[in-house]
Amino acid sequence: MSFSTLIDAATLAEQLHQPGWVICDVRHQLADTGYGERVYREGHLPGAVFFHCDRDLSGAMNGKNGRHPLPDAAEFCRRLGAAGIERSTQVVIYDDCQGMFAGRLWWLLRALGHARVAVLDGGMQAWQAAGGPCTADLPQPVSVRYEPTGSFAGVVETRTVLAQLGSPAMCLVDGRSPDRFRGENETIDPVGGHIPGTRNRFFRDNLGPDGRLKPAETLRTEWLQFLAGADPASVVHQCGSGVSACLNQLAMEVAGLSGSKLYAGSWSEWCADSTRPIATH
Repeated sequence: MSFSTLIDAATLAEQLHQPGWVICDVRHQLADTGYGERVYREGHLPGAVFFHCDRDLSGAMNGKNGRHPLPDAAEFCRRLGAAGIERSTQVVIYDDCQGMFAGRLWWLLRALGHARVAVLDGGMQAWQAAGGPCTADLPQPVSVRYEPTGSFAGVVETRTVLAQLGSPAMCLVDGRSPDRFRGENETIDPVGGHIPGTRNRFFRDNLGPDGRLKPAETLRTEWLQFLAGADPASVVHQCGSGVSACLNQLAMEVAGLSGSKLYAGSWSEWCADSTRPIATH
């Protein structure tokens, strides 16, 4: 049994103590970076290991590479191994923020060529609603070797985005909320607006009222309408810092629309250079 996009709470409960499975807790809040560790210590899925969005899923900031630059691939592989994850492991990831952070770890693993990785659909809320157990017991993972890779695949750099602005070869999709896309209510980044020519698909538009991803058929219909003939392989996802954009890519994968890429630096990297063009309409 293998899962590469989503897994529901009932199925995970059946596989909870399955050998070769590792559950990852990536709960986080942008305005309170200690939140995830606090709630993890209070209670988490049995056996779940904790990954911090800033320390584990991101690299060092230098003022020009965005708020959540990609981690060093070799160092990230070492972190995976320390958590008991190897290339054959079935990884399941959850958060309590509608997949906003779970999608980031899902993308990182997929970009390393790790196919057996899935997001818990509906996150912690769905798990608790299904009566799933939680514990404050801390796991003691057995360290293994996660075979390193040269780099993350499917990454688009700023220079490529700049060179392809306005080209049909690139369909740039911004996963932020519509108001931030328009440059309104910007409280996170120093400059408001978006990259010219970008289309806006708020990552939460992929979710139903229950916080779970919409059915695959619905997502496919919505994304095809949104793309309006653009090749899914031409899509480059971005958001504020390359985190919530990953949920848009996950939604496309669920919809059977594969091949999109990620501009990891996203808006926070783009707007760090005042010479780059900005749009607000």
